[in-house]
Amino acid sequence: MKILLAKPGLDGHDVGVKVLAHALIEAGHQIIYTGLRKSVEEIVERAKKDVPDIIGLSVLSGTHQILCEKMNLEMKRQNVNIPWIVGGNIPFEDVDILKKTGVNCVFPTGTKIQTVVSYINNYHI
Repeated sequence: MKILLAKPGLDGHDVGVKVLAHALIEAGHQIIYTGLRKSVEEIVERAKKDVPDIIGLSVLSGTHQILCEKMNLEMKRQNVNIPWIVGGNIPFEDVDILKKTGVNCVFPTGTKIQTVVSYINNYHI
C-alpha cells in the first residue's frame, strides 16, 4: 500500500512519524513523507500528485481539531477522495470530534506504533 505521511501546521517534531514510517516500510508499505510544516493545501496537492492509498497526518501541536477540519474542507474543495488518518498528541475525548470531520481513524496519545501498522495492514480499500 502507498501511504502519504504528513506533518501539517507549525509542528516541528517529526521523530514519531519517522519511526512510524520505518515500521510501515518494514511491513512492506511504500511511504511518501512530506516533511515538516506543510499546509493542508500542500498535503492535498501532494496526495493528488502521488495518489496514495491512505493519508496519515501526525499532529503534536495541539491544533488537531482545526487541522482536521481544514483537511476535510480542502479534500472536498479539491475533490480528493482518499481515506485519511490522524495521530499524535490527541486526547481521547477528541477522537469522536475528529471522526466527525471526516477522519477514518484517530490514534490518540499513547497509541503504540504496532497498532497503527496493524490498522494499515488490515485496511481494505
